[in-house]
Amino acid sequence: MDLLNTLVDKGLRRELPTRDEALAVLATSDDDLLDVVAAAGKVRRHWFGRRVKLNYLVNLKSGLCPEDCSYCSQRLGSTAGILKYTWLKPDQASDAAAAGVAGGAKRVCLVASGRGPTDRDVDRVSETIKAIKDNNEGVEVCACLGLLSDGQAERLREAGADAYNHNLNTSEATYGEITTTHTYEDRVDTVQKAHAAGLSACSGLIAGMGETDEDLVDVVFSLRELDPDSVPVNFLIPFEGTPLGKEWNLTPQRCLRILAMTRFVCPDVEVRIAGGREVHLRTMQPLALHLANSIFLGDYLTSEGQAGKADLEMIADAGFEVEGTGQVTLPEHRAAGGCHDGGGVCGSGGGACGSGEEQQADEAHTGAEPRTDLVAVRRRGAGTDLAPNA
Repeated sequence: MDLLNTLVDKGLRRELPTRDEALAVLATSDDDLLDVVAAAGKVRRHWFGRRVKLNYLVNLKSGLCPEDCSYCSQRLGSTAGILKYTWLKPDQASDAAAAGVAGGAKRVCLVASGRGPTDRDVDRVSETIKAIKDNNEGVEVCACLGLLSDGQAERLREAGADAYNHNLNTSEATYGEITTTHTYEDRVDTVQKAHAAGLSACSGLIAGMGETDEDLVDVVFSLRELDPDSVPVNFLIPFEGTPLGKEWNLTPQRCLRILAMTRFVCPDVEVRIAGGREVHLRTMQPLALHLANSIFLGDYLTSEGQAGKADLEMIADAGFEVEGTGQVTLPEHRAAGGCHDGGGVCGSGGGACGSGEEQQADEAHTGAEPRTDLVAVRRRGAGTDLAPNA
């Protein structure tokens, strides 16, 4: 297929695809799916070999968030029966992190619900970062605390944080339909603050919220322009008790096409399969490793994930290897900080292919019923007396 040959060539050169090319990936048929995966897999292997980076989430403060993000089980007004607790103490968070590191995780992601941290919250998290790093040599720590105020990113960097996560989630054009208590621009500002402070920026998206192909391409192109080092691709977990609890818009095939498109647009970036992979990729998760070079190990913030042991077996069975602490994740040109020159930055542009109608037709023909049985609230790990899943 000429399209795929073109995209592989561009990916190996770090050249940005056109919007029409990105849309065309999302519009490919199921008959062409393995060809799409194979093509994007060439780009993935060129930059990252067969390594898979493992990340582990620690939910420092769960629930009771004042923001109204429609996808979130911790949102204002959510009736989802999730765990709710206030800040973990540094030693509690360190113990939770140690379980993930023992399972092979190279990065620990510290997440707290809320609009953004107070200065006291930054102090708490700084103490937690120190406790984790004191007890786990070589571990990376990423903070995800919401919108940052001036100076807070610098304080986290001084405390030992390596990265900061703040997702764009969806396109700028549709952001207001998902969240009203803050803006898309607020999110962009926080990613830029992390960059400016010398933190490795981590920013991604959520697919499956009713967006069109154009929305998906818009947000991935925007991420390319922001130039984060890692791009988590989340697939909506439809929690009962949230506004998007009945949105089941994804098939395994659709998820693979989204990951492939992300890889083509962001060829040399850590693409991470994040929340919802078990729910929507299901038995096709191993194929996704040919597209992404990073996953979360074990459970998520408020939902249960695949058993950590099963994650490790899946990686080995698919012919991949877990990335060690002594290995550098990013290609040399990015790890050296030399890939923030704006080269190949996207334009806005338009495209006619890959419309929302094609997406609906693609998913309608499968006849698959929503797998509500796969959405399980986390009842173990941080905030409980039960052992974590790692």
